[in-house]
Amino acid sequence: MVGKEEKFKLLVEDNKGKLLRICRYYAPSIEDQKDMYQEILINIWKSLDSFRGESKIDTWIYRIAVNTSLGFAGKQYKRMKLNVDIETRNLSAILIEDKDDYKIKEDQLQQLQTELNQLNVIDKALIGLVLEDISTKEIADIIGITEPNVRVKIHRIKETLRTKMKGGQHE
Repeated sequence: MVGKEEKFKLLVEDNKGKLLRICRYYAPSIEDQKDMYQEILINIWKSLDSFRGESKIDTWIYRIAVNTSLGFAGKQYKRMKLNVDIETRNLSAILIEDKDDYKIKEDQLQQLQTELNQLNVIDKALIGLVLEDISTKEIADIIGITEPNVRVKIHRIKETLRTKMKGGQHE
């Protein structure tokens, strides 16, 4: 039987990249990202014994990571920044409809990041999970809203972002 420490190490090893990306999305500086990562690990460790298996372990870890990230900023949610970069795997799901056209200019990425950072906290969390290529069912479990509500919110956010990006000469 695998002990708690071994289980924790395996979970961290399997999910380290995802957790670091979430930290990068929500924390403005490298120091804040490191602090947030440590806080997420502490919360996973504290909650590990209470995992009931009602959802996939990855969904459970995302929920802890997103909730920790949102709580990390305390009352400064509106000042929280969502940081994206050109390496973000699922950026095309938000920005580009034609997957063959993946030449994103630096100014377009900067404008997208500015627009993302004007979103409210829940919308930032939703888009952060979309960027991680998480299913709408899992996003619903993580955020705590219904799956149809997730789909509607994501669609509206994407349409708003596309409209704003086109208005900024980025078609």
